[in-house]
Amino acid sequence: MLTAESLAKIDRELTKYPADQKRSAVMSALRIALEERRQTGETPEQRCLNAEVIEFVANYLQIPPVAAYEVATFYNMYDMKPVGKYKITVCTNLPCALRGGVNAAEYLSQKLGIGLGETTADGKFTLLEGECMGACGDAPVLLVNNHKMCSFMTPEAIDKKLAEFE
Repeated sequence: MLTAESLAKIDRELTKYPADQKRSAVMSALRIALEERRQTGETPEQRCLNAEVIEFVANYLQIPPVAAYEVATFYNMYDMKPVGKYKITVCTNLPCALRGGVNAAEYLSQKLGIGLGETTADGKFTLLEGECMGACGDAPVLLVNNHKMCSFMTPEAIDKKLAEFE
């Protein structure tokens, strides 16, 4: 279900906790599983966590599947439904909104031809609205694929970032 490389990463995470506390590694294990799926999935459906993957992770950690589901469904960093190859989350929380976050979201929406919560027809981009990303001084900020923070995202900076994904 997961590659040997991903399983080795999970094994490294497990070494951080007592042997009888494997459940403590569930967040990291789900992140590793999602990262693999995002890198290898050819369609939006293949780039998210599904029941089979979550249950595999739970079984690998020797925890009840519901324990992994609780984590995967609680945190928004785990994609439980199909997303584009590039998931762009724009912070529109008040401090970012005051510094152009809403404008950045509107610009991206216009540029990509989709609204917030939508994915482009080619499956390349998903645009989401996010809450505080802890970088108010760098606003407006975007988070790409839950991993790469992009700061000071003016229309020019957004154009440059989108060109990197072409």
